[in-house]
Amino acid sequence: MFFTCGPNEAMVVSGFCRSPPVMVAGGRVFVLPCIQQIQRISLNTLTLNVKSEKVYTRHGVPISVTGIAQVKIQGQNKEMLAAACQMFLGKTEAEIAHIALETLEGHQRAIMAHMTVEEIYKDRQKFSEQVFKVASSDLVNMGISVVSYTLKDIHDDQDYLHSLGKARTAQVQKDARIGEAEAKRDAGIREAKAKQEKVSAQYLSEIEMAKAQRDYELKKAAYDIEVNTRRAQADLAYQLQVAKTKQQIEEQRVQVQVVERAQQVAVQEQEIARREKELEARVRKPAEAERYKLERLAEAEKSQLIMQAEAEAESVRMRGEAEAFAIGARARAEAEQMAKKAEAFQLYQEAAQLDMLLEKLPQVAEEISGPLTSANKITLVSSGGGTVGAAKVTGEVLDILSRLPESVERLTGVSISQVNHKPLRTA
Repeated sequence: MFFTCGPNEAMVVSGFCRSPPVMVAGGRVFVLPCIQQIQRISLNTLTLNVKSEKVYTRHGVPISVTGIAQVKIQGQNKEMLAAACQMFLGKTEAEIAHIALETLEGHQRAIMAHMTVEEIYKDRQKFSEQVFKVASSDLVNMGISVVSYTLKDIHDDQDYLHSLGKARTAQVQKDARIGEAEAKRDAGIREAKAKQEKVSAQYLSEIEMAKAQRDYELKKAAYDIEVNTRRAQADLAYQLQVAKTKQQIEEQRVQVQVVERAQQVAVQEQEIARREKELEARVRKPAEAERYKLERLAEAEKSQLIMQAEAEAESVRMRGEAEAFAIGARARAEAEQMAKKAEAFQLYQEAAQLDMLLEKLPQVAEEISGPLTSANKITLVSSGGGTVGAAKVTGEVLDILSRLPESVERLTGVSISQVNHKPLRTA
């Protein structure tokens, strides 16, 4: 028995003749078998609608589940193909599909019995994977591989899933409202943060601009200072160079003058030497006589000047002594006058004091009326009685003077009116 596989079916050839024919070709001998039977098995993918009606779950709730599965016989794997031939050889495609469907439905019911409705409803992927895993391990022994399995539908006759959906819907709506409120809150917070960040960014930008402006002003000031310093240094260097140049020019001019003067001096010295020789030859002796004469005249004039200076010094000394004697005499006279005044004060006492007071009264009156003489304008306000005008001002001054003896008596203890009526006392 051997197999040949096409894309959609496999052929199984079995049986041989007891006396097979022999063929000789090209010196070789070929034995041809005698075929007795050929059988085919489908390799197409089968789609199965797996239904499990009113299966009790782990908590005893009956539900109905519909799944879609794709299965096929593996023609690429010889072992699985051999197992499939042993199981399904001679069967139609519908019979093979029915066997696979029954197997899948049994595993599906078993998985449903071990899970709750909530687990099946909420985690369909988990349910599908478990059915796929358990069914694949069983069908592979039949040479069939499960290509895919998907849970198509789940329902019940007790409205259990509907109630579960209501609770879930309510929870979802609640979560949605909470999520919306939280989203609005977060949006408000983010908006406030965005505004705050915008204001902060604006302030930071303004601060950076102010810093940049400050740095610009500082650098500009520093550059201006440096430029002005360099300009001042350049001006000073220029002025210094000008001064040095002028100095050099002046030194050169002076040197030229010195050279010219030296040349002139040399010429003059030569001329002088020539004239000295000429004078020495012509007028030396008369010159010596004249020099002697001049010396004698100079000594006479010197003696005369010394005598005049001594006479003037004596005159100044005598004048100073006279002035000193006059100052001493004046001082002695003033001292004697003061001594006599002191003796008179001791002799007459109150009369002398009165004399001094009377001597000073005109000065006091002058000081009292002094502010009036310096006033530019005087405004008098009448209370309805008495004189008004210049007489009022004079009367005010006289009134102050009439109260002067009382002020003197309070200050010195001497009464002018009493001194005037007392007899003079001698010491």
